[in-house]
Amino acid sequence: MELKKNPKKDLNKRSGVYFVFGLLLVLLLAFVALEWKTFDPETIYETSMNILESDIEEDPVEKFKIEQPKIKQVLPQEIKIEEDDVEIKETEILSTESDPETEIIEIDDVEVDEFIEEPVVNFMVIEDVPVFPGCENEKDKRACFGKMMQKHISKVFRYPELEQEMGIQGRVNVMFVIQKDGSIGDIRMRGPNANLEKEAKRIISKLPKMTPGKQRGTAVKVPFAIPITFQLQ
Repeated sequence: MELKKNPKKDLNKRSGVYFVFGLLLVLLLAFVALEWKTFDPETIYETSMNILESDIEEDPVEKFKIEQPKIKQVLPQEIKIEEDDVEIKETEILSTESDPETEIIEIDDVEVDEFIEEPVVNFMVIEDVPVFPGCENEKDKRACFGKMMQKHISKVFRYPELEQEMGIQGRVNVMFVIQKDGSIGDIRMRGPNANLEKEAKRIISKLPKMTPGKQRGTAVKVPFAIPITFQLQ
């Protein structure tokens, strides 16, 4: 048996009209919501002017008295007139010309102190590098020197307490000279804090005496630079 639909009961008959009507209603509500305006309540007075005259403080006006500058009277210098009988001492002008009787000293007779500049050879180019105690039998004495320097710094290193509490850290660049007798001298340093520099100087001053560096068989001064890092863990 075939089912038949009643045209009057068909719900999809006017669905397009209902859809267009709903769409227009939504667009109308959206337009009204966007165009809706609100205004602050009007006031009949200005709040910024609501101040009493007694509440306004006036800055005191200071009065200055203008004084006339004092003009110092300068009197002319008194001219003293001497009598003709007074004896006037004349200034003796010495001659700048040489006296023939003056003895001339020969150049050979003049003693001149000779200044001999001591040679300074860089650590990286010197023939025989300074030997750190304990590196005498090592083949690569340069590498051993650097290794022993780091070991010495770690051994005597001490972080200043005040800088630890304040969180101050940084790197101190230190330069010193290994003298011709193997001692340490001319320590110079630059860092972010005076106490860190002082500690770096103390560490380098604790270095042991070394075998001096030699250039062409002669002991010479050898400068060496190393950074010391102060870092909080």
